[in-house]
Amino acid sequence: MSAADRMPSAAKLFAALGLAAVGWFASEAIRPLLPDHTNFGWFNQVNVVLGIICGWRVTGNRVGGTFSEAISAGLTGAIALTFWGLFAQSFNLMLAEALDKKYRGPFEGIMGIFNNAMDFGLYLMNGPVIAIILGGGIITGIFADWIAKRFA
Repeated sequence: MSAADRMPSAAKLFAALGLAAVGWFASEAIRPLLPDHTNFGWFNQVNVVLGIICGWRVTGNRVGGTFSEAISAGLTGAIALTFWGLFAQSFNLMLAEALDKKYRGPFEGIMGIFNNAMDFGLYLMNGPVIAIILGGGIITGIFADWIAKRFA
């Protein structure tokens, strides 16, 4: 990683804020799809923080090239946000289940993370949720690229 990749920029800031918004709106779109007894806790806030991190580190580092590279950077950031969001929420559920003694050992707990992620992934297979994630990622990439070129 070069020194320029570690430097703050307006494009990284916009990418972070854009994917944070994607995380928030996707979380709000997912809530009605989950069972009524679901305890959401810090669901939205965790996804917003993950959006900030993915926007800054993934999308923000890849903008400043061609238009297609901007779209690709936005999609990459949105997919990274989705992956880490699934992992974080699945890991959190696994910890709660482990405290309830659902698992007999650490290997079952690790497998529980993957099983929970597959279950949560099925809820993501919803048109509006997919549109928010992919559309928001593309828009974030395009605008972050525009800002990178504008303030370069």
